[in-house]
This record gives sequence, structure tokens and C-alpha cells, in this order.
Amino acid sequence: MNIVCLDLEGVLVPEIWIAFSEASGIPELRRTTRDEPDYDKLMRFRLDILREHGLGLKDIQRTIATIDPLPGAKEFLDTLRAETQVLILSDTFTQFASPLMEKLGWPAIFCNELEVGGDGMITGYRIRVPQSKLTTVRALQGIGFDTIASGDSYNDLGMIQASKAGFLFRSTEQIRKDHPELPACETYDELLALIRGAL
Repeated sequence: MNIVCLDLEGVLVPEIWIAFSEASGIPELRRTTRDEPDYDKLMRFRLDILREHGLGLKDIQRTIATIDPLPGAKEFLDTLRAETQVLILSDTFTQFASPLMEKLGWPAIFCNELEVGGDGMITGYRIRVPQSKLTTVRALQGIGFDTIASGDSYNDLGMIQASKAGFLFRSTEQIRKDHPELPACETYDELLALIRGAL
């Protein structure tokens, strides 16, 4: 039995933090998991900047409300879900993901949770499990699934490499260069063909 595990940001929707960086005028918030392999370090950096500028959850959610899925993403996802089971594995947070899941037709997603104070300021975050994408793929394999995975960032490499088939999608030049063994593609048609070939 197959299940396809997809990253969210950069694969199906634009990067939330980049959109918020542009909306807030804070260039430092453009940094993502494409740039920083250490997710905990990245999130501590982001939370420090939010505190410094007095920005809370509602400020980010206002930006998220303006974000649409990448062109062709919903159609790709609809086609894929008609052919096999699909699970989105993301290091984003439930408080960020819900409006985007609605626009994508409510696919299943496993992600993390923000800790928010009474004043609306983000005080921390809870990771579902360590190395959540890799851990989830291994757990799915442990209950009888063959996983096929795709993502664009450093934090996707574990699940891609651990799966029976894995693909880089619109990744960075550096990641593609570091991992020439991983098939890489740029369009949803190409990704769909690769996934179908692995099913």
C-alpha cells in the first residue's frame, strides 16, 4: 500500500515566512529551511525577531489570509488524491495551516503547534515528534505503507531518502548539487509522472 508524503511550503503553497517578511518589511524573516538546516535554531531566531518588533500571531495570520496555493497546486493535489493516499508533512503550525488547507480542499496534514500567550504573542512552539517528517515516514512504513516523498528543503531530505521513492521539487541549486542521487523536477506534471512511476 502506497502513501505519498508531501512538504507544504514551497511545494503546494508559497513560503509563509517569506510572505510575512515582505508584508512586515523585515528582511531577516525571509530565512527558511532552504537556508537553515537546524529548525530549532531557525525558529528561535524568528521568535526573537517577532518579540523585538512586537508582532504576534494575528499579524502573521493576516498575511496568511492573503496567500493562495501555488498555481496548479490544488489541481495536482486533487489528481494525486484520486489515485492514491496523500499526507502533507509540514514543519509549519496548525495556527498557520488551516486557512491554506481550506484553499487546498482540506487534505490531511501533520504539523506542529505554536504556544501563544494571552496577549497574542508567540511564546514558543511544540514539535510533534523529533525529526517529524522522517519519524512519521518510518512510522507509516511500520504499519505497512510504502512511502513516496517529495519536498524542497533540508528538513525534507530525511523523509525523501527513507522512502521507497523520493523527489526534490523546486529545490535550491545547493541542495540539488549536494544530492545528485535524488531526482529533481520543477513542474507538477513532472512530479506527478515521477510519483505515478513509483506507485
